Amino acid sequence: MNMNLRVAPSLLSADFARLGDEIARAALAGADYIHVDVMDGHFVPNITIGPPVVRCLRRATNLPLDVHLMIDRPDIYAPQFADAGANFITIHVESPSLDSSHKISSLLTTIRSLGVKPGIVLKPRTPADAAFPYLDLCDMVLVMTVEPGFGGQAFMHNMLPKIAALRAEAQRRNLALDIEVDGGIDLSTAQLCCAHGANVFVAGTFLFGQSDQEMAARIAALHNLSP
Repeated sequence: MNMNLRVAPSLLSADFARLGDEIARAALAGADYIHVDVMDGHFVPNITIGPPVVRCLRRATNLPLDVHLMIDRPDIYAPQFADAGANFITIHVESPSLDSSHKISSLLTTIRSLGVKPGIVLKPRTPADAAFPYLDLCDMVLVMTVEPGFGGQAFMHNMLPKIAALRAEAQRRNLALDIEVDGGIDLSTAQLCCAHGANVFVAGTFLFGQSDQEMAARIAALHNLSP
């Protein structure tokens, strides 16, 4: 296994009536993180979960919780998700309340001060260099390889140069930056992302839609990709 490659099954594709069991299944299958998509019905046209559910998830697993805030007011809610037990919190540079570089930098600094690893998220239309001013404040950059808001979309191959640009900039600065990809991820698209510099793979139906044995096999295959 390449220990730099990590897999984060997305709860968006899990059975919400059995979240504790689904998380346990992912852990037994070899998942590294649990990816939690938080949507408010404003920033994206869907609504998912809030801090009380994340607090329950925290009690259900020892795996790191990778919380992706697709919301208008991450400045208000990021501390609540930190308190609920998130290990990573990623925020969109496009969130309306983060309308200045100072606000983005301040929120990333606040998240870290709460003992949580901060990160930036880029929508498909947002260029790689939108994240450059914040890379020194981040543990992770999440590149959306579909439009955020719904699962099951097709992978956008034109995001690959963005991944490569982020990895090149991180290497130029000698930063140990995780580059995460989310959207349409399966073994073939993950291989492309890996070759362009991604090392954390969010996958939904590719993992949660499978049997226990198949989920484990697919996670192992993702871990064993070669750049």
